[in-house]
Amino acid sequence: MRDRVILHCDLNNFFASVSLLSNPTLKNLPVAVCGDKENRHGIVLAKNDIAKKFNVKTAEAIFEAKKKCPELVILPPLMDEYKRYSKLAGQIYSRYTDMIEPFGIDECWLDVTGSTLIFGSGESIANKIRNDIKSELGITVSVGVSFNKIFAKLGSDMKKPDAVTVIPKDGFKEKIWGLPVSDMLFAGKHTAEKLKTIGVCTIGDLAVCDNALLNRLLGKNGTELKRYALGEDTSPVVSKTKDDKPKSIGRSVTTAKDFVSFDEVWSIFLSLSQSVSDSLHRHGLYASGVQVHIRTASLKVKEFSRTYPDTTDSAYIIAKRGADILKANYDFKEPLRSVGIRAVSLKNCETAIQQDMFGAAKKLEAQEKIEDSIYELRKKFGDSSIRRASASK
Repeated sequence: MRDRVILHCDLNNFFASVSLLSNPTLKNLPVAVCGDKENRHGIVLAKNDIAKKFNVKTAEAIFEAKKKCPELVILPPLMDEYKRYSKLAGQIYSRYTDMIEPFGIDECWLDVTGSTLIFGSGESIANKIRNDIKSELGITVSVGVSFNKIFAKLGSDMKKPDAVTVIPKDGFKEKIWGLPVSDMLFAGKHTAEKLKTIGVCTIGDLAVCDNALLNRLLGKNGTELKRYALGEDTSPVVSKTKDDKPKSIGRSVTTAKDFVSFDEVWSIFLSLSQSVSDSLHRHGLYASGVQVHIRTASLKVKEFSRTYPDTTDSAYIIAKRGADILKANYDFKEPLRSVGIRAVSLKNCETAIQQDMFGAAKKLEAQEKIEDSIYELRKKFGDSSIRRASASK
């Protein structure tokens, strides 16, 4: 059986690189893309290589980054541009294969096994992509080439920026077994710390570790990680299609002022749930579960969820269920910095649980008819064409 040829493409410093295309005079300065400081999103979202040399880190507060690098230039995020460049990069990848699996806005796997008959080796295809990205988009990409997805991802991380790294099947042990175990996908910092307690520090250590010991420490994930270290990942590159539907749909918000009461959160839940409901309608989906996400003023993150015997795509019902979940689990002894609500356990309209015809089910059916009308009006005349007159229950 012919070995697979898998690429992992990682657009280098993507947010910062795209933002600098609009600000070319800043290319030789330390630059960070940050959330809006005035609206409580004052953290580093991305940085260029020059800022990295000052140890500026993603997700740290702007003031902390400025302490390390007083000359740091702060740029706002340009989400529409990031989406556009991600799409343009995808168009370049599609010249070489139609088997493309996104892994975030700036990364993806490509299965080019069949394409090697036309374009040459995996390394040759990777270099073609690297040159196309640079000449056509003005940004750079690092590409890992290997016989499975885990090692291709590892390869793209090994050398940056603007580089191609090959991890061959007949020499992967020499190339990667000496690397820290945390370099491997799905072996995060917490897992690496646990493994270190049993003397597993490198990918090679993991590959020869006793299965029973790994099971006791990490459960089935332990032996799965060992399989990856041995090069036994066989997961396919799964192309997304326009018919793919989300597994969950959620929205969240952080405001300039902390939430201190249920009434304040209720009005936000109504607004967020309307957007969630619109997405459910577009995909023809119904939710049988609701999840609530909160972040406290001290930055503690908590999530609560509940499933229901009936399904819904109603904004009001989703918001009401979210409010009930929050009331049952939080007492507001500490204000909330951000809140979110998510529709989960989604089902197609064909498989959505049928309602009985009595009591609360009739109310739910009537509410959903109202929601359907709201959705059609918003779709035809815009999101601002119709709004709820009151945020009170």
